[in-house]
Amino acid sequence: MLNFFLNYGPMVYFSICAFLFGAILGSYMNVVVARLPYEKSVFWPGSRCGNCLQPIRFFFDNIPLFSYCWLRGRCRTCKARFSIQYFLVELFVAVAFVGILLVEIFQNTNRIPGLANASRDLSYRFVNVANAPYFAFFLQRATLVWLLTVAALCDLKKVAGLHTIPFSIPLIGTTIGLIFAVCFPWPWPSSPAQAMPVLQHGFADWWLLGPGDMLKSGLYPWPVWGPLPSWAPAGSWRLGLLTGLAGAAAGTFLLRAMRFLAQRALGREPMGMGDADLMMMVGAFLGWQPVVIAFLVGGVISLFLSLPSLVSNWSRPMPFGPGLALGAAVTWLGWDFVAPYAHPLFFQKWLIVIFFGGCGVLTFFLMFLLGSVRKSPPRTGDQAK
Repeated sequence: MLNFFLNYGPMVYFSICAFLFGAILGSYMNVVVARLPYEKSVFWPGSRCGNCLQPIRFFFDNIPLFSYCWLRGRCRTCKARFSIQYFLVELFVAVAFVGILLVEIFQNTNRIPGLANASRDLSYRFVNVANAPYFAFFLQRATLVWLLTVAALCDLKKVAGLHTIPFSIPLIGTTIGLIFAVCFPWPWPSSPAQAMPVLQHGFADWWLLGPGDMLKSGLYPWPVWGPLPSWAPAGSWRLGLLTGLAGAAAGTFLLRAMRFLAQRALGREPMGMGDADLMMMVGAFLGWQPVVIAFLVGGVISLFLSLPSLVSNWSRPMPFGPGLALGAAVTWLGWDFVAPYAHPLFFQKWLIVIFFGGCGVLTFFLMFLLGSVRKSPPRTGDQAK
């Protein structure tokens, strides 16, 4: 028992803290998703029953997860049922935060050098300088998960018959992502020597390394380019800002280019501008190379999920937000598997040009095929005569 406590005690302790933290933010997420698409304040008034409009008491009636079970999903005043979505969202965010902590910090699945000793270094004290890098890393990832989930849930809602992502979400998210990029530039939390193994071998062209030598090295997997410019060395805020801005620009450009090509092929708008804004936010949090992969992964997921709607309902944009959010999460969590295949592409100029050109042609071709098989809209009025 003592050995278990010494070996796994901090992991259990911080997992419980992450779960509670996630449940609280999940509860607030329900408020944001319910109000923001309708341009209502997310701070005032407090939570209230949608049936009797009575305020929900802070104690006992508004405790994340517990209150829903305690009241059996009903309002204490009028006994009206609350949607199970509130409970599921709180549970999802709580579990997601625990997963981030265990997978990225304690297990270090992407083998980031700066997190190699997390299990040994983390102590029970929150106010501890040694814990600060791990908390900052967790906070950045948790913030991104929270924002992606909010955007996906908002996109699933129909406001005035359309799926939309409120612009305030990616705008605030992009700003937060750039702040993280400036405060924790590549290769933080690793040192430059850890992030660039070639320095230990005497090579100068580190960006031309083999796939196995250029894995994820920090909070931001890779720098914006190689070699690094003299005015933006590794670990500088200038490199961080450049990495974040390049990611935001790449994210929004990719989606806007796809929207333009798809519109020309289908003869209509297949998606809203909120998807481009969403990927702009993802790029600010991850950098431009991961956001390209996230775009491809999320695009495949989105097309697969939206194919029935695309074929049958020709007049409405598709909700791509949930698929893109899922693609972003899959990409950064699986970067250790993606990096060996993506590395040769993202540091060779001509390969980048060929890659993006090929993606553009393929996108136009696929959208043209989907447009050719879509159903014609039913004729009404004078057209039916």
